[in-house]
Amino acid sequence: MKSSAPVAEGWAREDLEALSAKGLRRVLEPLDSPQGAEVRLGDERLINFSSNDYLGLAASPAVRAAAVSALERYGVGTGASRLVVGDMVPHQQLEARLARFERAQAVRLFNSGYAANTGILPALVGPGDAVFSDALNHASLVDGCRLSRARVVVYPHAEAGALARALADTPARRKLVVTDSVFSMDGDVAPLRELVAACEAHGAALMVDEAHATGVLGARGAGLCEALGLEDRVDLRMGTLSKALGGLGAYVATSRAVADLLVSRARPFVYSTALPAALCAAAACAVDLVEHDPAPRERLWGHIHRFTEGLRSLGLKAEPRSAIFPVILGEPARALDAAKRLREEGLLVKAIRPPTVPEGTSRLRFCLSAAHSTDHIDLALEALRRLGVTREAC
Repeated sequence: MKSSAPVAEGWAREDLEALSAKGLRRVLEPLDSPQGAEVRLGDERLINFSSNDYLGLAASPAVRAAAVSALERYGVGTGASRLVVGDMVPHQQLEARLARFERAQAVRLFNSGYAANTGILPALVGPGDAVFSDALNHASLVDGCRLSRARVVVYPHAEAGALARALADTPARRKLVVTDSVFSMDGDVAPLRELVAACEAHGAALMVDEAHATGVLGARGAGLCEALGLEDRVDLRMGTLSKALGGLGAYVATSRAVADLLVSRARPFVYSTALPAALCAAAACAVDLVEHDPAPRERLWGHIHRFTEGLRSLGLKAEPRSAIFPVILGEPARALDAAKRLREEGLLVKAIRPPTVPEGTSRLRFCLSAAHSTDHIDLALEALRRLGVTREAC
């Protein structure tokens, strides 16, 4: 009998060759160290500018100790979804702690930001409804919109006027607007005051993804909604435990009724094994640190302003809006080459390429952390200068 390779393998090889030819194939590179300002990757020791660990809490001794204590008491796995037998005291404690942090009626936990966004939207809207999405929203929001089976209206990035017109012109039973607060690839922020006004004028609900703002923005670190005093005027605020809070998971801060509805309708919540209790305990500890110790956030913002001025001195556009700074280079090959050359200088700055960003906008994406030193910031700026990254070169 003639043997042949599995059919799917042939498909995969064909697609991998096409991705490689376009400079879009991805590869995995495992770290052999905790997350931090400096990491070990194989034999290399590199300054890490690609992590979302904005406050340096991923390897915090206090956060690790909280996780270890809960691990010893509750074990590793939770055994089932929370609706079966996976609901543990640390889940309830973390939701209550996050509700106080967010000053919300209730919080519901999810296993990731992706799970939250793809679960929340279909739980709230469906056929006959309309969801309005910023053109540069995260892929998890895009997929949540698609899964909802509602009509999807994409409005131009950060254009509240265009949103208001779309809300006025689109008939629907329910209207839900979704936006990132800090956009993950560009580091800019949504015009939330104007978006809130548009929603209120047209009877729409508003969901804000605070993933890259939680821990970074606001006097207490609760995000852009807190910074602008809009917590009570936003229906749902999604935050992650996996970025500034240093762990894994996500949550939505909302009303008690919405939180209760998600228990019955959000499929990633209903059908996923619950987060390990140790991660819940770690996150609760991280929230305490974020809310009660502003020093790391202040240090981070010092780095943000320093890096902004340094980029401007190179002739690059930069604004101190978040911890994310894109250096747009255009084509994938150019971004990959720049990342390679920076790595030779001891800097880990990953190249970001389509489909994560639009065609023609491949880039270096610098993420700053409170764990960095001013020397780290200055080394990155000097490496960019030696690389010849200036406004003219970009």
